[in-house]
Amino acid sequence: MAGLPELGLEQFDPESARCQGVSGVLQRVGDKWSVLIVAILAAGPRRFSQLRREIPAISQRMLTLTLRSLERDGLVSRTVTPTIPPRVDYELTTLGHSLQQPVLALAQWAVAHLPEIAEAQARFDTTRERPR
Repeated sequence: MAGLPELGLEQFDPESARCQGVSGVLQRVGDKWSVLIVAILAAGPRRFSQLRREIPAISQRMLTLTLRSLERDGLVSRTVTPTIPPRVDYELTTLGHSLQQPVLALAQWAVAHLPEIAEAQARFDTTRERPR
């Protein structure tokens, strides 16, 4: 596997705990909702309702689950202020801020290459016979 030693991946056995751990992290941080939440929180703390307004396509349940997962992974912190009703703020941790640059770079790459990807998909779709 050319190139893997340079990336530090030469010892990645798909069955190893290390490989499974990396897969889990990449799955989480590569998730579309996680990417959006990290990008929004990069600008500063937000309340749950603010995040809901800034990501209208996400359901309340999915936002809750994604925030909980990001908090569990140490990427987002949750602060509850005892008011009526309670105020809950979310913000990136130091670890979360370290994810900001790669996530934003990936998002920028996707935006920059959308036309090329759409063309490739159209070519693929026209050359493949669809099953009936």
